[in-house]
Amino acid sequence: MNIIICGAGRVGFTIAKLLSEQGHSTTVIDQSSEDIQKINDSLDVKAIVGKATYPSILEKANASETDMIIAVTRNDEINMLICQIAFSIFKIPKKIARIRSQDYLNPKFTSVYNKENLPIDVIISPELEIAKSIQRKLEAPGALDNVPFVNNKIRLLEILIRKDCKSINIKFNELTKKYPKLEANIIGINRNEKFFIPKKTDSVRENDKIYIIINSIQMAETLDAFSHRERISKKILIIGGGNIGFNLAKNIEENLETVRVKIIEKNKERAEYLASQLNDAIIVNGDGLDEEVLSEANLGEAETVLALTNDDEDNLMVSVLVEKFAKDQKEIDDKRTMALINKPNYSLLQSSLKIDDLIDPRMTTVSSILKHIHKGTIENAYTISNGEYEVIEAEIIETSELINKELKNSNLPEELRIGAILRNEKVIIPRSDFVFKKDDKVVFIVKKDSISFVENIFRLSSI
Repeated sequence: MNIIICGAGRVGFTIAKLLSEQGHSTTVIDQSSEDIQKINDSLDVKAIVGKATYPSILEKANASETDMIIAVTRNDEINMLICQIAFSIFKIPKKIARIRSQDYLNPKFTSVYNKENLPIDVIISPELEIAKSIQRKLEAPGALDNVPFVNNKIRLLEILIRKDCKSINIKFNELTKKYPKLEANIIGINRNEKFFIPKKTDSVRENDKIYIIINSIQMAETLDAFSHRERISKKILIIGGGNIGFNLAKNIEENLETVRVKIIEKNKERAEYLASQLNDAIIVNGDGLDEEVLSEANLGEAETVLALTNDDEDNLMVSVLVEKFAKDQKEIDDKRTMALINKPNYSLLQSSLKIDDLIDPRMTTVSSILKHIHKGTIENAYTISNGEYEVIEAEIIETSELINKELKNSNLPEELRIGAILRNEKVIIPRSDFVFKKDDKVVFIVKKDSISFVENIFRLSSI
């Protein structure tokens, strides 16, 4: 596929890297000669210095032969204009724009995004996506991540294996016998910063992060099998009432009735806005690093603390203050802390600062965009391990070569693992003699090198 990416920031760079590695013909446009030089030095893509709103620059990028344009510059209006020009002049079939302003995202005004007005096919809002991602984590206490597939019938959980886990050193084929009613399938393990797809004779070790596909109705039982019995937090403190904090609080009010939210927001005008827009959340106007303000917000009582300001250093400091306010080690262990971090190097501080989860807005945005790029009947995709692997949901159609084949005879790549299938509303964890049928919804993990093979299996004529 021929793809143009407008914007060579962290998101644009990451998308270009992953698309290039998947074999797509990729061109990146940015005004910054420094960012374009970085692209030229690092990636096997075409890179152009210039304004992507100039038709001549898009023409230079061969826009007339392009299948898709992805506008991820730092400016909403520029991203919109890029899509307009891409459609009006070059008839580019698929146009994706990153849009941050909440006003542009207001449901009342969505009618503007069509061929007659603003021809944007997919709008990605990082703040909305991150808020949804955090909410999913709150709904699965004990899991580092929780991603729904197939209309929420199947879920992907990321779970940290602690030293008290009762499943440590039990081979997976023995674990299946130990929990015969558990519809779950471990599809990946991150061990010592290295990711791999496990075999039946493997087992989990302390500090592993495992990725497990489950029947959604068995989330509590699955977490318990790995010694996670945490409860959903009833008292949540959010530091930073920007778009992420605001959307998260709004989502919690709408979906988690028993949860109480407090927000600390430094800007008085913004704090007043939050108070006017949220029904139940308590808003505290003050500095989230001020100990008096934290005392006023009852930091000690909060069961989950989310540091969501625009400042990475402030977000990291909040975790230090959480520890300072705790009465004892048990309170530190029981309290869940999450911090929004834009600079990847800060991830090295996670364990020393005792932060349970670092939220990377870059990969959340990249994952949201990549799922719209695949060809075929691929409905949903989620990026893990810095884009090395994707967990994908796809449908078996009548032309698929998998129909009526047993799993063991399907000649799937080694770096692909089928996690679960939904057939007639029933979740199936497949064994080697499982036979694929038309209309099966399949959830699987695949390494980026095999994505084109997967697209061919689940092929469809459209992009």
